Amino acid sequence: MKPMGALPPEFLYQDGPLKIGGRTADNWAAHTGDTPLFVYDMAIVAARIARFRAAMPAIDLHYAIKANPHADLLTAIAPLVDGLDVASSGELAKAMIVKPAASISFAGPGKRNDELAAAITAGATLNVESEGEATRAFAIGDRLGHTPRMAVRVNPDIELRGSGMRMGGRASPFGVDAVRAAALVKAIVAAGADWRGFHIYAGSQALDAGAIVETQAATIALAARLAEEASVAPPLVNLGGGFGVPYFAGDAALDVERVGEALAEALASRPAILAETRFAIELGRWLVAEAGVYLTRVIDIKQSQGETFVVVDGGLNHQLAASGNFGTVVRRNYPIAIAARMGHAPTGTVSVVGPLCTPLDRLGDKVALPPVHVGDLIAIFMAGAYGASASPTAFLGHPPASEIVTAI
Repeated sequence: MKPMGALPPEFLYQDGPLKIGGRTADNWAAHTGDTPLFVYDMAIVAARIARFRAAMPAIDLHYAIKANPHADLLTAIAPLVDGLDVASSGELAKAMIVKPAASISFAGPGKRNDELAAAITAGATLNVESEGEATRAFAIGDRLGHTPRMAVRVNPDIELRGSGMRMGGRASPFGVDAVRAAALVKAIVAAGADWRGFHIYAGSQALDAGAIVETQAATIALAARLAEEASVAPPLVNLGGGFGVPYFAGDAALDVERVGEALAEALASRPAILAETRFAIELGRWLVAEAGVYLTRVIDIKQSQGETFVVVDGGLNHQLAASGNFGTVVRRNYPIAIAARMGHAPTGTVSVVGPLCTPLDRLGDKVALPPVHVGDLIAIFMAGAYGASASPTAFLGHPPASEIVTAI
């Protein structure tokens, strides 16, 4: 047997049939007409946002829509956040349906000219990732007769200690090295662009509150230093995000309140050049990951050399991350349950595998579950972020999973 992660708190103490947003998993499957499907409980998302607001009342909250760009989810989440962060013209188009362009920022190291033009025309903020990108944006703005709104994404000389994906403190395709950032700010201001501030992102998926506190303090100091060097105060400093969620056995949830207390203290003593600056935190998975459940139906149970394989109708083509093939170094089990028997004691060890012709298609590796039968729904939790949109949905031609958002 191999351990699995703990269920999100909203599901941890359920007993009997799994309920998501007040309805059973079987009811959701009948509602959509088929499996596999993702169900996103918007009440959980709203609770995460409320917790953030309580912990950090003076900080703007941005949603990074790459975590989950499902249209109905965006419609529900947009009124609850201050901004949306996008990374392509496709995401920009989705964001503009639900939020004014002035509340949207566009990051990413490979923006094409047509993407720059779309953002400039709309009035979204470009988080500029290089001097070359800035030069192209100036030229496009002149050609279109629009003043670009531009922030500088900084590749910081710090890293988020313990983060699952480090974005700073090393050579990077993301952002402008800190030693060159002030010069680029001066060029942006001199060119007459609408200077919007800094985007400084040091890492993601961190569960250590102390590491986030340390990084945020260093980020504020870096923003002040760059502002002094450029002789201009930034209207906004996006402190990045980095808030992790407990996917696996042994993970402990992030103490967001501790982060908020320390950030308030750091901002209370910030340098004078940042006195009028607003600060934002950009979150994706922390807002939506625990709200999502992936439901897939058992189509076969088979034995092979003493092992039991539970074969389901969905797999890594929909939920790549749960299969361990989305950036994790060591494959570990997401929390899994039999939807009809929540809270029941396990009776055996099985591997939950999908229908694809690859040994990588494994959603649960030697997990302890209650009795499982053909026709049961298997629930994979922590499925609200980097699920359907981050998976190879076209692989082997299986249909995409349905997605549904519950009411708050």
